[in-house]
Amino acid sequence: MRYFRAAAATGQFSMAATEEHVSQSAITNAVLALEQLLGARLFDRLPHGVALTAEGNHLYQHVTRILESVDDALRQPRIRLDSMAGSVSIAATYTVLGYFLPGLLARFRNHYPNVDLDLRDLQRAEVEERILSGDIELGIVLLSNVPELGRFSHRSLIRSRRQLWAAPGHPLLAGDAPSLRQVAEFPYILLTVDEGEASTLRYWRSKRLAPNVAFRTTSMEALRGLVAHGFGITVLSDMVFRPWSLEGKEIEARPLSAAIPDMEVGVLWRKDAEPSPAAAALRDFLIYACGR
Repeated sequence: MRYFRAAAATGQFSMAATEEHVSQSAITNAVLALEQLLGARLFDRLPHGVALTAEGNHLYQHVTRILESVDDALRQPRIRLDSMAGSVSIAATYTVLGYFLPGLLARFRNHYPNVDLDLRDLQRAEVEERILSGDIELGIVLLSNVPELGRFSHRSLIRSRRQLWAAPGHPLLAGDAPSLRQVAEFPYILLTVDEGEASTLRYWRSKRLAPNVAFRTTSMEALRGLVAHGFGITVLSDMVFRPWSLEGKEIEARPLSAAIPDMEVGVLWRKDAEPSPAAAALRDFLIYACGR
């Protein structure tokens, strides 16, 4: 299951082998064994990697929950967690709330049933203001968007690589890993939510290039649909990647040849004040659950 999850997360058996510190054949054999056991094809084999099939994506959700449960059982402190009580005020931004936090908060609630979560959906700048004013204790945001990170105590939780998304058969999916210069030759769908436009243009400008923006949208599902139907391509992180649009049209992801910044998610709290015991428990849980 670990080998299957690594292959699904990286999109390449070779990268999965590197992450798991085993040979590539060990990854391949594990996937083949699962496919034979289930009688279903879990991956589409592509020229430069693999992509989950519908059956593979369904199994991936189950495997992720199973391995998270095992990890929690092995790593949680050997004390009675239900003795912890209190309330935690926590705020997060759109992308974090939609694609990162829900599963983690559900696991935390299972371990700490007497801790209430006061969860708020705020823009990154407002999350920062509320932390500094003491209105909220913890903020979960895209650290790469925080301009003055030194004002806060903080910990990184995950880094998610950015890849090219395109419809199957797109020219950039064939041949070697494409460069940003090649990406700039095609219509680009730009996601603007959660300061997406600013963070995207930042790394494009660092290469002295600009995307050929055909459409801007705040809707992730609109972006998926446009990409899947061939109206354009985009570059986004693995954390928000799904291999299908709402209509069931397929989307493929490919690494880029140029080194571009990962999307980094992290937790913020006041620099001059230790969080309450309940907030500290949530902060520490998020750190160990993400393996940071």
